[in-house]
Amino acid sequence: MKRRDFLAATTTSTLALACRRKPEFPFSGELIGPDLALGHWLRGGAFADPDHFEPISTLIVGGGVAGLSAAWRLTGGGLDDFQVLELEREPGGTSRSGRNHVSAFPWAAHYLPAPDRGNHAVLRLLKECGVLEGFDAKGAPIFAEEATVRAPEERIFAYGQWWEGLYLRAGDCAEDERQYHAFFREVDRWAAFRDGQGRPAFSIPRSRCSDTPEARALDGLSFAAWLDARGLTSPRLRWLLDYACRDDYGSHLESTSAWAGLFYFAARKQGPGEDSRPLLTWPQGNGFLVDHLRRTCGDRLRCGVAATSIRPDRDGLLVTGWDAVNQRRLGWRARRVIFAGPQHVAKHVIEGLEVARPAMARIHNAAWLVASLTLRARLREPTFPLAWDNVLRDSEALGYVVATHQSLQDYGPTVLTWYRPFAGPDCAVERARLRAMDWPACARMVMADLRPAHPDLEGLVARLDVMRWGHAMVRPEPGLMWDPDFLALSRPFGAVHFAHTELSGLALFEEAQDHGLRAAEEVLAALGRRDGSWR
Repeated sequence: MKRRDFLAATTTSTLALACRRKPEFPFSGELIGPDLALGHWLRGGAFADPDHFEPISTLIVGGGVAGLSAAWRLTGGGLDDFQVLELEREPGGTSRSGRNHVSAFPWAAHYLPAPDRGNHAVLRLLKECGVLEGFDAKGAPIFAEEATVRAPEERIFAYGQWWEGLYLRAGDCAEDERQYHAFFREVDRWAAFRDGQGRPAFSIPRSRCSDTPEARALDGLSFAAWLDARGLTSPRLRWLLDYACRDDYGSHLESTSAWAGLFYFAARKQGPGEDSRPLLTWPQGNGFLVDHLRRTCGDRLRCGVAATSIRPDRDGLLVTGWDAVNQRRLGWRARRVIFAGPQHVAKHVIEGLEVARPAMARIHNAAWLVASLTLRARLREPTFPLAWDNVLRDSEALGYVVATHQSLQDYGPTVLTWYRPFAGPDCAVERARLRAMDWPACARMVMADLRPAHPDLEGLVARLDVMRWGHAMVRPEPGLMWDPDFLALSRPFGAVHFAHTELSGLALFEEAQDHGLRAAEEVLAALGRRDGSWR
């Protein structure tokens, strides 16, 4: 046989074998935004000025919860000469949602702790959304039953089966129980704390928290060190508290401020000795709230558009932008700008900001992987039944929530949203690790994590889509929360105002909303439109 005939024959055989090779997974899927490549290109690119600068009163850069809340407040203050620019094709940031033929589902943030009567802004929003139904005889808010998480709320997989709740009591000992109750007595003590002005040590949003030295001192310790000092070493308790840190902060006990660790529990308490406030959720998670805020913007929301530079001008600010949809340069001459994006982006966009505010380098953001699994039918559950929140104890991931849980249909197709924080000590290393993962690598990670609890899962998955969040949430590291230079990052920089959840050090919907309202009210005041505060 001639060499070329041999090569032709072997190539044909190889191709035939490849065509018959069984695919790795019996389902399909894809990587969904954010557009990491576009974001990095815009951050590092140099753009010429456009031919025309459109005059505008206020420009909001960023269409996450902070930016949408700022727009909501400007509209409420009677200002309609504004636009919201959002790089992605959909607004909402980590509160955005998706929808398929089975259900709507969250792409990250999926619940809201029921606010107390002092959280005026969230209550206003929930009333507009039809979720707040009124107040009881004691003045406590009453919320729509369909939005309150129904039972079973949580379960945990351990020792080969599912158990109710997140604290694993199966196999615990008297010392585990003693330490569990000792920790929550500490939480109750802080939940009861009030300073000389009547402010609590912990409240949501944190702008309502006391700045008393006793509370601020907690920030000087890691949560792990605080627990060590009290002899709280029970592995079961430590697992629960570490889970809480990974869940809300993308960090472990060692890299979480003790102030933030206690905040997670004390700020949600209805009072000392009482349960945490109930949770509110919807099939699309906090996308339900984003949808309402988006509607208040109308056509003033422009998706697929990014601000590329913001610089002072004699009459305000010159803002250049890039329309990724139509591939063209844009420009605005704005009296005020609300920058509702993270600081690591702001330093590349706002002229002179990085030099003036070096404290922004103290902010570290955790990377997350979120997967949406569409199932043809429900999983077999031989032990405790499927809950809204389902956690695997021996896992680096956080488990999954069930989009159809609130529908009262406990049969048929459903959508699971699976969460995995990259909680290693170096955020940049973890982010690079996530960025290097393609769809098959992500699918392998998801399926390997869930198989121990659901050996029948693979045959039920119709589709598995993945969202990679490179900068999903700010980490409240020890020493950050009450650092004066960090807190000063929320102050205006000339005619630029700032609104983003990371300015609180806490990646919560309420924090993003609070900063959005604050920035909008700063703008309204600067424009001579004072009409009180919604906060």
